[in-house]
Amino acid sequence: MNIHNSDSLRNTLKVYFIMGSPNCKDNPAQVLQEAIKGGITLFQFREKGIGALTGDAKVELAKELQQICREQQISFIINDDINLAIALNSDGVHIGQEDDPVGEVRKKVGHDKIIGVSVHSYEEAMTALEGGADYFGIGPVFPTKTKEDAKPSNGTKLIEELRDREVYIPIVGIGGITAENAGSVIQAGADGVSVITAISHAESVTKAAEHLRKSVLNQRS
Repeated sequence: MNIHNSDSLRNTLKVYFIMGSPNCKDNPAQVLQEAIKGGITLFQFREKGIGALTGDAKVELAKELQQICREQQISFIINDDINLAIALNSDGVHIGQEDDPVGEVRKKVGHDKIIGVSVHSYEEAMTALEGGADYFGIGPVFPTKTKEDAKPSNGTKLIEELRDREVYIPIVGIGGITAENAGSVIQAGADGVSVITAISHAESVTKAAEHLRKSVLNQRS
């Protein structure tokens, strides 16, 4: 996949599932397989929070989930851990404002990898764009309990501002997104939505992913 073809990346970002073992009620590999069956388009391995795996156990889980993604032709992104992303030759990384600058991360991972950056203001967005970001993660759009240090939710304001100012980089909304409110995020100008517990804590992971995909595609058609 040519990730620098932004149309291709826009499609990849539609239904973006983020998960690690602390987010799952069941075995993470099983949850991922069910989510792929339901129609997710991209997966990010984010092993953080209470009880998160570290060291070899984290690497082993990452490898297992990456293998599932490879078999199902789903891009596999790693959250924050640049060394792990390089070691596993992942499809890309997602970084926050507290991590290394985008330009430095780009030098480390190479030009054929996807780099997503969490941004919370126009200024942060411009810095990330200049550094070589491929897409922005913007949020929390709605209140969320998944991230303990999450900033206050800001609705779709920043997504709309970037589109009004003719910033056309692919954007994914994150934070408190469900099948019920995903449509408003796409209408605001996002290319996709990213969720954690809306899929991983659902009674039926496959059905939750299907519903989310429908609500995104209904807005885009």
